[in-house]
Amino acid sequence: MTEHKQQPNTVEYFLQDIEHHGRNERTAAAYERVLSEYETFLDERFDKTPPAASYRDCMAWVHDLRATHSESTVATYASYLNRFYSYLERVGHTEENPMTVVLEEMTESIESNPTRRDVTLSEMRSFVAAVRHPLHRAIVTTLLKTGIRAGELCNLDLIDLNLAHEAQTWQPRAHIAGRPDSLFIATEHTYGRESGGERRTASNKRKRETVIPVDEELKTALVRWLAVRPDTPQRATGAASEPLFVSTADNWGQRLTPNVVHHVVERYARERGWYRTGGGAAENVTPHYFRHFFTTHLRDRTGDRGIVQYLRGDVASDVIDTYTHNWGDRVRETYLEHIYSVAE
Repeated sequence: MTEHKQQPNTVEYFLQDIEHHGRNERTAAAYERVLSEYETFLDERFDKTPPAASYRDCMAWVHDLRATHSESTVATYASYLNRFYSYLERVGHTEENPMTVVLEEMTESIESNPTRRDVTLSEMRSFVAAVRHPLHRAIVTTLLKTGIRAGELCNLDLIDLNLAHEAQTWQPRAHIAGRPDSLFIATEHTYGRESGGERRTASNKRKRETVIPVDEELKTALVRWLAVRPDTPQRATGAASEPLFVSTADNWGQRLTPNVVHHVVERYARERGWYRTGGGAAENVTPHYFRHFFTTHLRDRTGDRGIVQYLRGDVASDVIDTYTHNWGDRVRETYLEHIYSVAE
């Protein structure tokens, strides 16, 4: 037996730690499997224990994974290892996290545009604070807290929202009936085609349907909007496609269009100095910028690119079932633990 095998089992300590923090059995089992395989890899390849591993050792493991796993799975496993080393660094078993540099160097394919305007979380909170209109506040908060596209926001129907609140007077769709405080993003809506008895003005550009958690901050914004939301023509006919967001100005009570959402965001962005006529994506803050903001900040906070991809609707079929089947335990838990606040 080599000397390093007599050292404390840091993987076992880490697993005990996440168990103490309330991680469910399936999540703990996934961590145990991946970290055990990593521990064996280090032992057989470099005769090392995890605390002694370097950046190069971690990168070698990532390259080894790529030979047999999809890129999205590799990213998820790398996020496990990153959390493990963050724990070791916190409790003093290693001086630094070797996965920090590895994650920086891994190929980034989701919404990376270093030339975009750099808006800090503090600045974004100040921006949101200036949005007083209930509809506008709900629009901006929904975009910032979910990362959905303007068209997807416009396509939301009341049945796509399940709130644990008395403001909910409708029956949510079956997909989220047992999931209070959640939002369902469908894939079925296409520009110019009829869906739910209504011709749509935007498409939902998602690979798969998505369930997004609604935290208390977004819930508050939505409840305040619902308190003043006008009745709609769909309500009179009992149509299932009664929209969540409707106009309170021109076209009173009609479903919002992406153009209206863009105008709302542009108005406040101009007041803030974040929008200029003729300015491009690198300069102007638009509804799509909020998707970029959501992606960047949530990915950095969680270290889990797979979950961010799921929430964005970008995740491929090889991992979608993992997040769908374990939505209540994995995605919701991670989201609520790490989602930023946009209220001052």
